[in-house]
Amino acid sequence: MSSEPGSVKKVEIRSSPLERFSHLVDRGTWTELEQRIASLRAALGGRPLWNVNSTARGGGVAELLGSLLPYERGAGIDARWLVIEGSPEFFATTKKIHTLLHGVEPPEGKLTDEDRSHYESATASNVKALAGLIRAGDVAILHDPQTLGLVPPLVERGVHVVWRAHIGVDDPNVTARGAWAFLRQYLAPASAYVFSRQAYVWEGLDPACVRVIAPCIDPFATKNMDSIADSVDAILQASGLLAGHAGEPLFTRGDGTHGRVVRKATILGPALPTDARIVVQVSRWDRLKDPIGVMEAFASHIAPPTDACLVLAGPAANSVTDDPEQPEVLNELTQRREAMPKEMRDRTVIAQLPMEDPEENAVLVNALQRRADVVVQKSLAEGFGLTVAEAMWKERPVVATRVGGIQDQIEDGRSGILVDDPRDLDAVGRAVVRVLEDRSLEERLGHEARDRVIKNFISPRHLVEESRLITEVLAH
Repeated sequence: MSSEPGSVKKVEIRSSPLERFSHLVDRGTWTELEQRIASLRAALGGRPLWNVNSTARGGGVAELLGSLLPYERGAGIDARWLVIEGSPEFFATTKKIHTLLHGVEPPEGKLTDEDRSHYESATASNVKALAGLIRAGDVAILHDPQTLGLVPPLVERGVHVVWRAHIGVDDPNVTARGAWAFLRQYLAPASAYVFSRQAYVWEGLDPACVRVIAPCIDPFATKNMDSIADSVDAILQASGLLAGHAGEPLFTRGDGTHGRVVRKATILGPALPTDARIVVQVSRWDRLKDPIGVMEAFASHIAPPTDACLVLAGPAANSVTDDPEQPEVLNELTQRREAMPKEMRDRTVIAQLPMEDPEENAVLVNALQRRADVVVQKSLAEGFGLTVAEAMWKERPVVATRVGGIQDQIEDGRSGILVDDPRDLDAVGRAVVRVLEDRSLEERLGHEARDRVIKNFISPRHLVEESRLITEVLAH
């Protein structure tokens, strides 16, 4: 990632061939993909297609862009990616907005005039940096609340702007609507507003400007590639998560070169036995992901009737610049674990996965999800939750809460199990135990899960829908 003048950074994007999907999707999908990409390429006429967000690593937006943009470049589109910067106060404000948009009031309370001042100060600095890069006639897709303030000044400069929200709430309350009110003044000039789910669309928006595009995963990305299946134990052993030594922790990087896992995870708890049955949740250290609730459900309802172990894994807590709350959440989780009896602590592992090498981090997540007997996503609120699709692609049975986009991914009882109340620890525990005790159910859920992801949540479907949108924006 290289710095541009001012306060934005340019993320380098490699090129990947669309043709790798030709054998994975049906003929109709492949034909439509080729046609839509060709139409977009013609409409752009050589102009760049910009994406702007607030971090190049950590979190679903960065992963989505990292997987989609190489295919656009491979198809002849000049896709570019910029990352804005801001003060600690700016990111504290946008984290507050993030929480409020989920309908939850954070400990700091509602948004204030001081928050707006921090927000607009960072926005002004980023506008200056973008002015020499994004030109009139270009298309810019701005992602999430951190970038929304950029809409009016870019539109004034003649840029076609699409704003995309990756977060939302199923049933908006006064708290969520308060965050909408704070942000709404910046949104109006955009050519289109994209939401991940119909339920997330803000009230009062012009329906003609609204589009719903669900996120997706790249099955060929390091985090999802099938080729590591025979190296799972070796990779986890090299990281320190699994005891023993089963072989060389090798993998293939996105550019085709060979990689090797050399960094250890920061682990609280013992290395897992090689034959351990494992329940896994992979997520950022975020209260809305409820890692403490997962641990309490395990201790009270999963561990007693089974021999399973729990792994709560996430990024190194200080590595995600746009989420300053992570160290605090991780500290609370650690304290709760330390209060548990020793026997339970020995079956509960908290792992911070190294982030120095994004692809090494990705292959650790890949291996951990593949090694899991059950993958859990016990979110209290969720934008979309692509960790669910990742596990489903790997044919893992998923037990998750019926919130946000998770319920769009899982068909309850067919391609996973949904728990209606995210705070019902007993229900979560019973669902996990049910899968652990029924191998045929585990296999059936996993098989159906992969089929569902191929049909609905991989890159070709997303590229078709986004290409259609950008072509329409340029036509108008």
